This record gives sequence, C-alpha cells and structure tokens, in this order.
Amino acid sequence: MPSEGVIVSRLILGPFNRVEGDLEVQLEVQDGRVLEARVNAPMFRGFELMLIGRDPIDALTIVPRICGICSVSQSVAAARALADASGVVVPPNGLHATNLMLACENLADHLTHFYAFFMPDFTREVYAARRWFGEAQRRFAPLVGSVGGAGLHSRAALAARARWLELMGALGGKWPHTGAILPGGTSRAIEAMERVRLLASLREMRTFLEQTLFGTPLEELAALDSLAALEQWRARAQGSDMALFLDIAADTGLATLGAGPGRYLSYGAYAQTDGVHALGRGVWDAHLQQCLALDPLQISEDMRHAWLSEGEARQPLHPMLGLTQPEIDKPGAYTWNKAPRLAGQVVETGAIARQLVDGQRLIRAAVSLHGGTVYTRVLARLLEVSRLLPLMERWLGALQPREPYHQVQALPAQGQGIGLSEAARGALGHWLKIENGRIAHYQIVAPTSWNFSPRDAAGTPGALEAALLGARIDSAEGEPGQSVAVQHIVRSFDPCMVCTVH
Repeated sequence: MPSEGVIVSRLILGPFNRVEGDLEVQLEVQDGRVLEARVNAPMFRGFELMLIGRDPIDALTIVPRICGICSVSQSVAAARALADASGVVVPPNGLHATNLMLACENLADHLTHFYAFFMPDFTREVYAARRWFGEAQRRFAPLVGSVGGAGLHSRAALAARARWLELMGALGGKWPHTGAILPGGTSRAIEAMERVRLLASLREMRTFLEQTLFGTPLEELAALDSLAALEQWRARAQGSDMALFLDIAADTGLATLGAGPGRYLSYGAYAQTDGVHALGRGVWDAHLQQCLALDPLQISEDMRHAWLSEGEARQPLHPMLGLTQPEIDKPGAYTWNKAPRLAGQVVETGAIARQLVDGQRLIRAAVSLHGGTVYTRVLARLLEVSRLLPLMERWLGALQPREPYHQVQALPAQGQGIGLSEAARGALGHWLKIENGRIAHYQIVAPTSWNFSPRDAAGTPGALEAALLGARIDSAEGEPGQSVAVQHIVRSFDPCMVCTVH
C-alpha cells in the first residue's frame, strides 16, 4: 500500500477491443506506474447451471456453445469427462482424428492471436518514430479501413486461416460446434481420398508458415534449443514475420514486461495410443527449474472476490464439489470469475506452460533468463505452431483404413468423470456427476479462469493481476490511461472471457 500523502489515481480500462468477450481492468496508479490491478469479467452466462438435470450426452451439444473460437476444446473436455464416467476406451483412429481437430483449432487460434490481436498494437501512432513502424503497418495494420496495402500479411494470414478451417468440414462436419466428437471417439470416418485432400491442406498451410510467418522450414524452428541458436536463426529468417516480431520485442523491451507467477500448468496435450501426451503433462516450477507431477485433486476454486456464493464452508472447493450460485451483492466481490489455485498457488497456463512442461529447450532457456513475460508468451505460441503442423501430418498418416473411429458404450445411470484437455489458451477441465441418468453436477475451469483470476481469500492476486504491476501508464495517442504496455500484457495471455464466465 502507498505511504501517507502519496497520490494514487484510479483508472478503469475497458471494454478491451481485440479480446474475446467482455473485460475490464481496474488500476491503481502511482507515479505513472501500476501499483495494483483488479481484473473484472463483467458478464455472467451460467452454462454450468444450464446442464443440471439434462441427459449427460446433451453436454456435447451445449458446452461447445460456450465459445465460438475454441468450441472443439470444450467438446474434447466434455467427451473425456463422459468417457471417464463410462470407462469407454477410444480406438486409435478416434484419438488421431480428435487430435487433428483440436490441433486445427488451436493452430488457427494462434494465427488469429498473432496477426489480428497482438501485432496490430505495434501499428499505433505511439510507435511512429520507431525504425520498424512502417514495415509493421505494411504487414499488421488492422484490416478495417486499411489502405495502400496496409495489413498485407494480416489479410493473408486470415485468408489462410479460413482455408485452414475448411479442414473441419472433412474432420468434423462443421466448425464451430462440431458434433463429431463423442466419448468413444469420433463419428466421422476419414476415407482414403479425403486423406489426400487433407494432406494437401496441411501442405498449403505449411507453405504459408514457412514462407511468411517463419521464413524457414518448420522443423528448423522447432529444433532451436538455446537463445544463441534463436539469434542465429533470426539472422537467416530476416524478412519473416517472426523475425520482425523479435526485432520489435528487442526494441520495445517486451522481455521485461508482464512477468508471470513462475509456475506453469499443463494437463497434457494430444493424447496418444500409448497413454501419454504429444505435449507433456505436469507443472513447471521456474523457481526450482523442475517439472513436478500434477495432482488434479489439488485443484480448488476460491470465490472470495467473485459474485458467487462460497457456500456454508466459505472455503475453496475442488471442482467436483464446486458451486455456481450468483450472489450479486456480495461484499468485496469484483468479478464473475472464480480464482482457481493449484495446491493453493497461482499458476499460469497456455502455450508457454505446454512448452515448458514438455521440455522445449529454447522456451526453458528464454523463461530462465527473462521469466514468463510478454515476449516469452508470444515466442512460445509461435514455436508451438512450428511443432503442431508436423504432428498433424503424423496423425493423418497414422489413420488406418477400415478400422473403427468410435467405440460404443452406454453412459452409466450413476457415475462421475473428469475431462482434462489443452485449449489454445491452456488448461481446460470439466468435472461432472451423473445421478439417475441425469447430470447432477457440472463444473468447468477454463484457461482464462486461471490466468485472469481475481484475488483469493489470502489476497494473492491472479496471474494477470500480478503481471500488470509496474506497467507504464503512457497515455497512448493522447488518450489518458490507454497504456500500450497494459494492452501488450493483457493480449499476451490471449484471453477468452466468454469461456471464463461460462
């Protein structure tokens, strides 16, 4: 807290543009720096309440509607929770097809974040004097009202993304809200001729990534294992959009901006036939420089500062016991988001967590030197893109003609299940109970619930709230409080607020 006599001003930033859903950030500012932050998710939707009393299979229709940009992720988590409750084992083709759909959506989200959400901030007039400004405008200027070729690469990326998502027509029938993902696998078999067309789509996306985003083969970027190797790669990849990002990051100090909590959670991404994940599961502790085992029983949700009832116990609850009961006049509350904690600690989730837990050496080196910052979050997301497409090529090649994609098994009249998955933005979990053949309990903890959580009962701020401390309030473009530093930090987490307020 500031000492007596120190002037502290209060700013409310929001609603943020280029953010999925509604978001406000309340800042206490002293001497032009953020002294304290509170993150507000101001919308309530109540999907968990909608599910109570329904047939369990209805979850596969309802939960994807939580969000239009990560609906496959919600489908996968729901299907896994139902599979866990029933004990069904997904056949290999079903695993590969599910991974293809999930990776397709996640890669599209990463492209959208880089080209449409994050990089356009560097085309604002506050950066007009920087040597790279003209090139940033040419490539990344916002599409609305751009003239004279501005935003050239952003338009190309969104066109590539649109063609990319046509893959979902073959894999899942439609996107968003595919109905093809089921507890026992997928409902849509991929025929031999379709596989040829899908491979052509993968090669088209590879061409865009290698020519425009990276400027080198994907495998070359994915194999980078140190910051020195990254600098050598950067010299070879001059002219690529990632190389320009690295130039901008170095010039603007993004590596010192928005430090996270130093603990990173991944549920494991893309389940494999051998029972492990293509991207590993666990908790990376940057303070210990060690990967720790994940115990899902240590997950709890603190609701002290949420407009939600804490129940009679007034203590954090595991999601299998969790509540979603609005309490709009609750003293001290300031958001509809709960405060998830792992063993009582704040964690960060997302691509940076997946790469750290999986042991990617470049990202571990970058985080060891700089911490989890704006720079390392975006770097991890780009590196993940370079790793995803080759994985998709492998899964497509692993599909076996005339082998099953789905295993039929009835859901139990009584049971419970957990569905853990990785969306583009990080760890996504569904917890459900079935009683008398109906959903009796359903709780969801989304990635942005972790990253944008409010304070807990001990007063510990969430990952974004802590990352904003010390950020400059620079009155960008003459608008008081419209700090580009704050916006860089917020967008580096790539929030999805509609999932947060499910």
